[in-house]
Amino acid sequence: MNLLERRSIRKYKKQEISQELLDYILKCGIRSSNCGTMQLYSIIVTREEEGKKRLAPLHFNQPMVMDCSVVLTVCLDINRFHHWCRINNAEESLRNFLFHNIASIDATICTQAMATAAEEKGLGICYLGTVNYNAKGIAEVLNLPKGVIPVTTLTIGYPDEMPELTERLPMEALVHYEKYNDYSDEDIKRLYSDIEANPKNQAFVKENNLENLAQVFSQVRYNKKDAEYFSQMYKEYMKETFCEI
Repeated sequence: MNLLERRSIRKYKKQEISQELLDYILKCGIRSSNCGTMQLYSIIVTREEEGKKRLAPLHFNQPMVMDCSVVLTVCLDINRFHHWCRINNAEESLRNFLFHNIASIDATICTQAMATAAEEKGLGICYLGTVNYNAKGIAEVLNLPKGVIPVTTLTIGYPDEMPELTERLPMEALVHYEKYNDYSDEDIKRLYSDIEANPKNQAFVKENNLENLAQVFSQVRYNKKDAEYFSQMYKEYMKETFCEI
């Protein structure tokens, strides 16, 4: 597998992943790096069609939720660790924003390890960022207790497509040596020029009757009104189940 050739796969064959292969993928996630060997995450595996049907609307009915072989919902989890603390007369010390962040990082590292393991075996994967919009609903479907919050979702299956590579910014746009070097206006124009010149992106600009790609991202795809609405929903859910921020 060449990591420089990785793609998000949204169309899958009707072919199930064996339990042996799934176990390998899960074990690769469990072996990933984490804070203090606490492994502050849990992985919810959804294979049955009924479970997928309940999750699909919460992922905006993206077809790959139903079409893939396996849906993995990876959650930050202090519930298990705190249970261990309680039965050992130890303080429950992780219900705060710091460990929300640490557990989220651990969950993400675990997810990427599983994604890499799946791709190594010839499978396709796709991350679903919709978890951030509907975390509470997903938690209800998956029966998550307090202290367990969905972080990301991964669909896995045998690919039924080979899409073009998605564009990426050049390395110099992302990598800073020794210190952060801020960008001039000319730097930004140069670094984004190839993405802006992509015919698909130019079509997005035209069909939305806007001036440029930045406006498509900030006014259509990820507009402020929606972001503030879902941010408030997430904050309320987090306060209810984890801690106040």
